[in-house]
Amino acid sequence: MAFPEEGQVNAVAQPAAIVNAMTVDVEDYFQVSAFEQCIRREDWPQWPVRVENNTRRVLELFAHKGVHATFFVLGWVAERFPALVRDISAAGHEVASHGYGHERVTTLSREEFRHSIVHSKQLLEDLTGTAVLGYRAPSYSIGPGTLWAHDALREAGYRYSSSIVPLHHDLYGMPTAPRFAFVSEASGMLEIPVTTARRWGRNWPCGGGGYFRLLPYALFKRGLHRVNRHEQSPGVFYFHPWEIDPGQPRVPGVSRKNRVRHYLNLTRTVPRLEQLMRDFRFDRMDRVFLADGQGDYPVVALQPGEQRAN
Repeated sequence: MAFPEEGQVNAVAQPAAIVNAMTVDVEDYFQVSAFEQCIRREDWPQWPVRVENNTRRVLELFAHKGVHATFFVLGWVAERFPALVRDISAAGHEVASHGYGHERVTTLSREEFRHSIVHSKQLLEDLTGTAVLGYRAPSYSIGPGTLWAHDALREAGYRYSSSIVPLHHDLYGMPTAPRFAFVSEASGMLEIPVTTARRWGRNWPCGGGGYFRLLPYALFKRGLHRVNRHEQSPGVFYFHPWEIDPGQPRVPGVSRKNRVRHYLNLTRTVPRLEQLMRDFRFDRMDRVFLADGQGDYPVVALQPGEQRAN
């Protein structure tokens, strides 16, 4: 498979020591939170499944560029495509948990959340024979009202979470949280937020997702370059397998805002990813943040509504 080149953007001369984390949230197009009002969870089996083929395309793209990444895999996907999970691990990528059924933490009781993270962790470990260290909450739903989830994650044996985005967003976000990796004082859990750039007194997105398709690539390049060069910190980038799939089915009844978020510029994802991996260095979350010599992260006492800007 040949991947197109976006081109015409000069590569950034990267400091040798700065390696960013590349991450993939392995879920299908019909499982996103933006569609939950249109597609009931019990109806998921009725929709054409495209996550396996799309994820294999992602694996091919990474192999082509020589990049290793962390794949946050839904337990729902792992149960249906166990060979895919094994192949992700066999290709040298880190397999981490995205929970079981893409339920936002805000919709679960503490016991339901505990079951989701324990069940998905065990499922992934049984498939790969490797300890699952990381977790990412669906829709980044650890925030001011769900900080208790860090306690549950540590009790379940996770080493880190990447479940907070320090931005304002109507579906997620905790703009009062630190921008870089920190240890929660209350739980002792390492939290590694998705990357933002700090300019003009506020945080701006440069960590992937829909913003990567909707905003000019130059803004992401400039923001991540600032994080690497001026703040001397690794970034965390993410995307979904469905974002490289312009041919996916169109879901009826979706609001205009959610249609734009989900479908706009899907054809640009692969060329931009290619450009991103030329311009910056990437590796797995565990190697970027848990390797020997890492781990001297600030301890932060997060409080709902606490205002922080660092």
